[in-house]
Order: sequence, then C-alpha cells, then structure tokens
Amino acid sequence: MRAIASRMSVMSGEGALSVFARARELEAQGRSIIHLELGEPDFHPGQSVIDSAARALAEGKDRYCAVVGLPALRQELAAYLDRTRSIQVDPANIVIAPGCKLALFLAMMALLEPGDEVLYPDPGFPGYASITLGLGAVPVPFEISARNQLQPDPEEIARKITPRTRMIITNSPGNPTGTVYADTVQRAIAELAVQHDLWVLSDEIYARIIYGGEYFSMLRYPGMAERTLIIDGFSKSFAMTGWRLGYTVAPPEVVPALAMLAVNSYTCVAEFTQYAAIDALIDREGTTTRMVGEFARRRGQFVRDLNRVPGFLCQAPDGAFYAWVDITGTGMPAEDICRILLEEAGVAAIPGAAFGPVGQDFVRFSFASSMATLAEAVERIMKISAAWQGAPAAR
Repeated sequence: MRAIASRMSVMSGEGALSVFARARELEAQGRSIIHLELGEPDFHPGQSVIDSAARALAEGKDRYCAVVGLPALRQELAAYLDRTRSIQVDPANIVIAPGCKLALFLAMMALLEPGDEVLYPDPGFPGYASITLGLGAVPVPFEISARNQLQPDPEEIARKITPRTRMIITNSPGNPTGTVYADTVQRAIAELAVQHDLWVLSDEIYARIIYGGEYFSMLRYPGMAERTLIIDGFSKSFAMTGWRLGYTVAPPEVVPALAMLAVNSYTCVAEFTQYAAIDALIDREGTTTRMVGEFARRRGQFVRDLNRVPGFLCQAPDGAFYAWVDITGTGMPAEDICRILLEEAGVAAIPGAAFGPVGQDFVRFSFASSMATLAEAVERIMKISAAWQGAPAAR
C-alpha cells in the first residue's frame, strides 16, 4: 500500500480544535455547552469594514492581484505599525497571506533546513513545534513557567543555543499564558540573536490586546531589523477570524523567498478582503479600542471568579484573552478536570499540556465571551467542583 509522507507522522493538531469537536458532539445531543476553548473574539468587524468588502465586491475587485498583497494595504500596514508599535517598516517588506498560520508556516519553510534547531516557548502555540518537525528541523523548548513569573528566562535560552540553532520564536503577548515579555527579557533575547546570528520569528498576533503599558516589538531592538520576521494578522485585534488575513514583515532578502512560496501555494489573497483590511487598520469607529476595553473588564471579573473555585489559582494576564489556571490544588490531572468540566458542567476548556509539557498542571480558558456567559461558566464549575474537593494532594 502506498504510504503517506513520513512528515505527517511527526506533526500534530491543536487541542483546542479537538475539544471543540467533542463539544459540538455534545451540543448535537442537546447539551448546553459554554465554549471557552477557542481563541475567537465574540465581536465582529466594524460596519465600515463590512461595507468596504461589499463595495469592493460590487466594484469587481474579485480578481487575481499582486502575489505579495495590494500596494495600498502594504502601505497602510506600514503606517499602522508605525502608529501602534513605533516601528518603521518599508511597505515593500510586507507580504500578505491568507491567515497567520500560513504566514508562519511559509516563513519557517523559507528559513529552516533539515536538522536546524528552533527555540520556542513551552507552553506555546502548538504549531511552533509541529511545523518545525514537519520541515525536518528540531524543536527545542524554553520554559514559560510560574517560577519565572511566566517570563522567558534568557539564561535558559542561552544555555540551549548550539551550533545548530537557527531560529528563536517569541510570542508576546503569549498564547496560552497571556504573558507580555518584559523589555529586559526581550532585549536579552535580541542580544543573543545578534551574538549567535539567529533568525527571530516574532509572533505578534495579540500585540494590540494588552492591559497596560507600551507594547515593544522585537523589531525595536538594536540589530534586529536584518534578522526579525513579524507574524501578525487581523483575526484577534480586529475580530476577523474567518476572513483569513495575515501578514509577514521580513528583511528585504527574505521577501523574494516568501513571494516564491506564495506563487507556489495560494497565488494571492482575496482582493476584496484586502480592501476591507485597509479600512480595519484605519479603524474610524474605534472598534479595536472598545473591544480591548471590554476584554479588560471581562479579565477582571473572570479572574476574580476563577480564584473562588476550590483548587484554582489564576494570575491576571497582561495581554491576549486567556486565563491560565493552575489546577494543582484540585489534586487531579488537568485532562481529568477538563473532561469533568465538559461532560458534567458543559464548559469547554483546554488542558495545558496541549500547549507543551510545562503546561501539564494548568487549564486554559478563553474569556472572549460575554460577561454573562463567563459568570454562568464559573457558576457551573462551582457546582461540579465537589468532584475534586477532597481529592489527594497533587503530585
């Protein structure tokens, strides 16, 4: 029998999507399920964005277009990054993609050789390790742990750099912990990248969703312009998940490689969605600011409520919209907790090990749902918490 390519056996899916599938099965059986497993804002783009897409379609903007993206969108993105992150980017160095995942995949494909080592955060987005393995490279995790206030440890990263290290992946604010990397931490990582001549892939998809202070992109540090690729998009900051719009900011010599990969994969991104994206970036209605303000209110309520649940311990995240809950006080494995939450309480959440071994004693909840929904979720959890109260002490 003909075999599937061996790379498929080393790649992995996402725990969130697995939990979502089971939650849908229960809903099909008539169960009421509160979905706190997916990282999807419960908002929608502003009306002007919808109108822009409709107008572009009406004007016939549904044709093949520039492989790397519409010049007008790339120009607007450069202005947006200057305005919101204080980084100066040449529009020619921006490549538009149909979603951040593909942008991430193609950036790694352009830069990695089989056997190269890639440093990435654990816990972190599952795609980092999966894509690395699929390309024949070697994922090397560095910890995002409570003992270091959920910050990367530059000394640990330095110890793990070898002659085969090719890339460091950073993710601030981070999924699943909500960590916003401290300036001192990012500066130290940047210095390591320069010292060892490494690529840095900076996943900044949650950059607009922070709860205080100024956001610092990896591109702002000395020596990083020639080695940093920013991955970002419209799903989180603009609540445009189904529009599938992402982009890469890359050094000039990498852009032709990304364009070549685009030619050989998706050809171009839908023209009318790119016109709508221009309007989203301008954000005349202040949609993103209002959305982040609402997330901040939900964060405050939800974290307080979760900390009332016996055995739960949660720090308020600095960014993104995830509550990262330490469940060691329950005396039960996170997988069992999540099974009980879903099957008995009708609350879908993700066991932390889905994001890497360091997350094994945690559960991730998304608070991208209404205040009323989050309050009901905690009420349901409280009602079934007797399932673990009195359980033996955690390992």
